Amino acid sequence: MERKNIHIWEELKHHLPFSILSVSIGLILVGFFTVITEMLRISDMSPYSEELFHIFHPIHLLFSAIATTAMFWQHERKGFKAVIIGFFGSVGICGISDIIIPYISGFLLGAHMQLHICIVEHPQIILPFIFFGIIMGFLAPGTLEKQEGVIFSHSLHVLISAVASVLYLVSFGVTDWTHKIGIVLVYMVLAVVIPCCTSDIIFPLLFVSEKE
Repeated sequence: MERKNIHIWEELKHHLPFSILSVSIGLILVGFFTVITEMLRISDMSPYSEELFHIFHPIHLLFSAIATTAMFWQHERKGFKAVIIGFFGSVGICGISDIIIPYISGFLLGAHMQLHICIVEHPQIILPFIFFGIIMGFLAPGTLEKQEGVIFSHSLHVLISAVASVLYLVSFGVTDWTHKIGIVLVYMVLAVVIPCCTSDIIFPLLFVSEKE
């Protein structure tokens, strides 16, 4: 157990700087979208941002399922166990990242938030991304053996998650997020870095059987 904890901590140290950078880039991208809607004099951007959320959230689940499944499969070759971990690691933890934490953050920012859980309301959108992600996760460990491959995959995952989390904020309650960008950054770091590192690294490694 001590050896496993040391390995998890080492993985987190390698990924954290890239995760924070990805969150910052995600804020920039959503910021450009916000400015464009203001230039077009669109008074309510939420319908458009909601459509974008329904693109980024499933793609986030795809990347999460790939990373979670691949991380477990790289350490333990048990197929059914890898599928279960890939499914719950992506659906549960990404739901916390993209929906639950932004939902709570919106209330803390003073907005009246709407709770929208995509896998319940749009399973036909979500499930194909998850299952394709799991399949790709079985094929990915060979390409993720090098540290550069892991960092690239995780950083892209966190970038997509950051965009999805901010889009949830602006789609379901918070309309003036750019004027509160400092505290939004703090909330999004919590919403993205902790769940994504948990999904990609901690969650699958917790279930890897100790080798004799």
